[in-house]
Amino acid sequence: MILIIDFGSQYNQLIARRVREQHVYCQIEPPQISLAEMRALAPEGIILSGGPASIYEKGSPRVDPAIFDLGVPVLGICYGMHSMVNALGGKVKRAEKREYGFAGLRTRDATGIFHGIEEETKCWMSHGDMVERLPKGFRVTASTANTRVAATANPRKRFYGLQFHPEVVHTPKGKRMLNNFLFRICGGKKTWTMKSFIRESVRDIRSTVDDKKVILGLSGGVDSSVTALLLHRAIGNQLTCIFVDNGLLRQDEAPQVKRLFKKHFKVNVRFVNARRQFLEGLKGVVDPEKKRKIIGRTFIEAFEKEAGKFKEAAFLGQGTLYPDIIESRSAFGGPSAVIKSHHNVGGLPKKMKLKLIEPLKHLFKDEVRILGKELGLPEDLVWRQPFPGPGLAIRVISDVTQARLAILRKADVILLEEIRAKGLYRKLWQSFAVLLPLKSVGIMGDQRTYEHIVAIRAVTSTDAMTADWARLPHAFLGRISNRIINEVRGVNRVVYDISSKPPSTIEWE
Repeated sequence: MILIIDFGSQYNQLIARRVREQHVYCQIEPPQISLAEMRALAPEGIILSGGPASIYEKGSPRVDPAIFDLGVPVLGICYGMHSMVNALGGKVKRAEKREYGFAGLRTRDATGIFHGIEEETKCWMSHGDMVERLPKGFRVTASTANTRVAATANPRKRFYGLQFHPEVVHTPKGKRMLNNFLFRICGGKKTWTMKSFIRESVRDIRSTVDDKKVILGLSGGVDSSVTALLLHRAIGNQLTCIFVDNGLLRQDEAPQVKRLFKKHFKVNVRFVNARRQFLEGLKGVVDPEKKRKIIGRTFIEAFEKEAGKFKEAAFLGQGTLYPDIIESRSAFGGPSAVIKSHHNVGGLPKKMKLKLIEPLKHLFKDEVRILGKELGLPEDLVWRQPFPGPGLAIRVISDVTQARLAILRKADVILLEEIRAKGLYRKLWQSFAVLLPLKSVGIMGDQRTYEHIVAIRAVTSTDAMTADWARLPHAFLGRISNRIINEVRGVNRVVYDISSKPPSTIEWE
């Protein structure tokens, strides 16, 4: 495996994706990880990510310098390179000229990271600091017009540093550079597949659970569905799924879940009607973080109440994914900024009676879909668009009421009908309706109206870490708007969200 140290770069998950695309397992950890924890992971190589800080600033994130005595190859990217240079006796200073965007790269070494790469190529820079003095044993291996040390290496120690970002598509040969590190330098092997993941997960789940019982929250989404089938394969009837109807679900979700899991997959499923508890808890709450905490707490309370009927229940299963954990990293002491807390990792009470078991917590979304296919999930569920844990509560941009939920559900049904009919459902990462906390004046039947506004959000993405708004045809958007205004009482205006992530998030809350 490859260990990635997260110094807060917006690209750290992209580094992980690039490694896993080559069927090599990797894991992202904060710089506070101890040497003992590193040794326990037994990495074949270490990648130090970029980050927004400057190594010479007080309080900038540092890694234990003993990392360089582990005897494994290290690749430092941008801030990661500065961290390595600083720790080994070199010097980093503020650059006279910052360098952002494309730059011409001239390589001076046809071995190591640059094996098989032409002498002149392009790279993507994003830095305001530069290496002034290299540590002993290092040499310059590439430069740009603005940056003398665009890359450096100590081949004897197998330490490599890149000032630019090889993980982004803007560095055309970046994938080849990473492959050189993974296979030529670290000696990695392509052993990371979903088949191997299933074998290892089943073994680990059985070892962890033993003869105890597991309770899992089943929503019918891809993540919880795959978690349910993986746990069911490992422990069979020791698993009981609890479907909590929180009143925040899309139309007809409960009966669909019942048909698929209880009747088709023969999984133990208990259905709990908790609509009243959730809506009462959310009454008058507008702040999205408060909504998430309330929903998380109410969800676990409903679980524990139902789990109390199972005397041997010891574990709570969750479909937490890797991006959930990393985006909430600061809760665990890492340097990445919190964008929003996640339902699966931010809403758990401190004194939870059940232990967590999260078999998907090191997987990205596309990996979960591949896993779902391996486990036999039907295509329409495997490719179901992501749905937030807090449900429609965070798509009602105000306090949540039955009336607002009813409006949003009807608008969402129309949108998804049109998206599917157009053959766009699998091409879009997400497409959904949002009910705004505004009303606008309109005219219907020669009469003045003052009704709600619905926003339509449709984005393309590969992993939800970055996303672009979908360029849907104007005539198609016009049809969706026309249907929503005509068929959903209480709506007289539809708008389309044309913002990307970053700077926006995919969900509005």
